[in-house]
Amino acid sequence: MAQLLVRNIPDEVARSLKKRAAEHGVSAEEEHRRILQAALAPAAAEAGDKLTLFDHIRELGRIAPDFEFGTDRSVLKPREIEF
Repeated sequence: MAQLLVRNIPDEVARSLKKRAAEHGVSAEEEHRRILQAALAPAAAEAGDKLTLFDHIRELGRIAPDFEFGTDRSVLKPREIEF
């Protein structure tokens, strides 16, 4: 994967990034990746680049950071086990 180094970021922007990252429970670096992905993924899709399942799952994490995959056990029917 590629690496980016961004220089001369205003202090206010860096503070905002760190605050937003803390709110999402991730590092500033991860938050930066998410922001870039959110900003550029639609453009990549329009340009014909194929998004992977991982890209879509990452996008779900961006738009719903508190979402948890789980099973609603109240709708499952218990199975009887014979011994």
